[in-house]
Amino acid sequence: MNVILSIKPKYVQAILAGKKRVEFRKTMFKKQVKKVYIYSSAPEKKIVGYFIVSNIVEASPSELWQKFKKVGGIEKDSFFEYYKDKERGYSLCIGSVNQFDEYIDPYSFIKGFTPPQSYCYCSDLQQNNSLKHTYAA
Repeated sequence: MNVILSIKPKYVQAILAGKKRVEFRKTMFKKQVKKVYIYSSAPEKKIVGYFIVSNIVEASPSELWQKFKKVGGIEKDSFFEYYKDKERGYSLCIGSVNQFDEYIDPYSFIKGFTPPQSYCYCSDLQQNNSLKHTYAA
């Protein structure tokens, strides 16, 4: 199963550069997911590639911070603001990352597309897109 995650452009760039090795989330998928398509939110509004989920860690925000602060690509204040009022959180550990040669415009590709607030399931989008950049953890 695949999902699309909406991610702010500064974090997208950190993921593509290999500097951000985990993606923090407040909620988690109901189904087993291996491939996460990266939707770079405004102003870009494109699906830029995908990453393979190597592991999912559920823990308290404090535990997540202690375990992943060096590879999380986020400042401490922003991290704890994100998890404000949450007792549990999730960390998607990023395996291989694949950047598309040509970014996908989901508005023309997926009928009625709206950027997901959390995530949305999808089919395999890579079939018609060559890869520009690939690296593994």
